[in-house]
Amino acid sequence: MTPTPERRQELLATAAEVFAAHGYNATTVRRIADEAGMLAGSLYYHFDSKESMIDEILSTFLDELWQGYDTVLAARLGPRETIEALVTESFREIDRHRPAVAIYQKESKHLATQPRFAYLADSQTKFEEAWLGTLERGVAEGAFRDDLDIRLTYRFVRDTVWVAASWYRPGGHHSPEEIARQYLSMVLDGIALRT
Repeated sequence: MTPTPERRQELLATAAEVFAAHGYNATTVRRIADEAGMLAGSLYYHFDSKESMIDEILSTFLDELWQGYDTVLAARLGPRETIEALVTESFREIDRHRPAVAIYQKESKHLATQPRFAYLADSQTKFEEAWLGTLERGVAEGAFRDDLDIRLTYRFVRDTVWVAASWYRPGGHHSPEEIARQYLSMVLDGIALRT
């Protein structure tokens, strides 16, 4: 009997939650199988290792993230509009792949040292270039303050967006787009009343 794609996705979703909660090293195939309600040996019918599972979880997340980012970057919007669109796309990805984002944050540095996961470092470089390039363009074009420390701003925006995976829950009171709007309002316009 061939495993169905739906069952494979269910198992990956379970594995993602376990990896996010316990970390890659502390997660065993048995633990994932227990959470999925099956015998550990049965899990090997679907995946050859826990490494294969985390690889598929992370590569799927990054593929979808880059589809969205590439669409934004190809649109050649102004710098502010590009930042707004990248932030919105980021929150959408957190909504779709919250456990994968948590895994990426905790495990990517360690995993990227293994040849199988070289794409993690490549993605990080591409990510940095997209964000830094947009911020630099914004300063050059007068859309952002000229005294902006570009690298510090990039780190602040990156970290404050992606840390949302630790508290965001899909199906909550706010959609990803609403959270992005509030976030962008605070970052781009501040929180103090103008006098």
